[in-house]
Amino acid sequence: MRLATRFPLACLVSILVTSSLALGQETQKTAEYRALKAYIDSIPAIDTHDHLRPFDRLSGYVQTERGYGMNLYGLLSTSYFEWINSIPPWKPGGKFTDWWAQEKPNFDNVRATNFYRYLLPAFRDLYGVDYDHITDAQAQELDGRIFENYRDRKWVEDVVTRRSNIELMLIDPYWAKLDFHSFYKFGVLVFNVSSLLHGFHPSEFKDPLDNPYRLADQWHFPVKSLDDYLALLDRLCGEAKAGGAVSLNDDDTAYERTLQFDRVPKEVAARVFGRPRTELTAQEVKAFEDFTMWQLVGLSAKYELPFQIHTGAGRIQGSNPMLLMDMIEANPQTKFLLMHGGYPWIGETGAMVMASIPHAANLWIDSCWLPTISYTMAKRAYQEWLEVMPSNRILWGSDLHHAEGIYAATEFTRRCLAEALAEKIIHGDLTEEEARHIGRQIMRENALSLFPRLRTKLWRTGDQSEPPAGHD
Repeated sequence: MRLATRFPLACLVSILVTSSLALGQETQKTAEYRALKAYIDSIPAIDTHDHLRPFDRLSGYVQTERGYGMNLYGLLSTSYFEWINSIPPWKPGGKFTDWWAQEKPNFDNVRATNFYRYLLPAFRDLYGVDYDHITDAQAQELDGRIFENYRDRKWVEDVVTRRSNIELMLIDPYWAKLDFHSFYKFGVLVFNVSSLLHGFHPSEFKDPLDNPYRLADQWHFPVKSLDDYLALLDRLCGEAKAGGAVSLNDDDTAYERTLQFDRVPKEVAARVFGRPRTELTAQEVKAFEDFTMWQLVGLSAKYELPFQIHTGAGRIQGSNPMLLMDMIEANPQTKFLLMHGGYPWIGETGAMVMASIPHAANLWIDSCWLPTISYTMAKRAYQEWLEVMPSNRILWGSDLHHAEGIYAATEFTRRCLAEALAEKIIHGDLTEEEARHIGRQIMRENALSLFPRLRTKLWRTGDQSEPPAGHD
């Protein structure tokens, strides 16, 4: 009786609900989750980070018994499953049954990993296949259906826009960084500037599609000095924005070196410019890259193109997002978006955003990739971040290379976000209306606020019933 008088009824209900969850009632079985998941599924999402190549150049095409095209090997070998599982190579023109006999035993040690499990919703929902218990006959049939689907680009467009309910997708064209074109009706261009950090000498650019000096020659724009190179960077940003880019993106540096970008004097960079790497020390190369990054950060503000930076889970030593904090604080006019939530430093990333708000408030988090890496961690990240920052600071992206992966990562994200918010409803931290508002912010509205030019590209509002024409 004394217990009842000391604990209000609402608290007692909360304890009972929490206890029932602890006793095994899964959040996904609750009415709160089901209602919230249905609502989040209905939101025409804006995916802020993907790598979907033009249809005729998609990753994964191989020579099969049926001809050249996509198959199950192609999907798996270009998914994150390959990160934790050695996939047998495909023999051009080989038989699926030969490859599958080598591949199937590899599942035994990875069934609990997210890089295996995140693909299951795609096989279930798009193909009606329980991949966890797939038979050899079903696998061969699945392989054939994948091949047939990828005969027509409408498959990719349908899976992305209708099945995944994605209205717009920011595509990072890492395979052709300086090709300022969109190749899908739903696609939005991102300007990947990673290779520009190495512009101290033309010999750094092996791929002509990434070579700024090639474009400079085409434009009759001589680059003989550091000042010339800086003018070229300025023009490239202007050309990218004119071509439809809504952001700058550095997606490579975290895989190559530390994210510590020091503020380097111009004269130091000038001494490096024009010299090949063979004549430079590692310290000189880093100094030029650091200087160039700061210049690009300034151009980000000048052209009002937010700067997406890959953080965490690259070259793990040196990819902690905390290393960027000095540069972020020194550039309050630039809007920074920290990709992948800084995994595994998700707590540090949240603290960075919280610390930035009283000063410049120029920092956002993109949760792209997180639910695909670890569903448990991603749910904790959403809940923790919402406890330390305003809800308009979080975005999402699927970060995949083909339609099935995009569908699967989107489903995992919607499910994870719904579960994180449902638990806050159950615990009394949010009302259902508040949770819906946050879900819509993360899946759509925050992207429209951070990238306001996206509003001109929306196609599911007003009188338009189809996406605007792309540039094929």
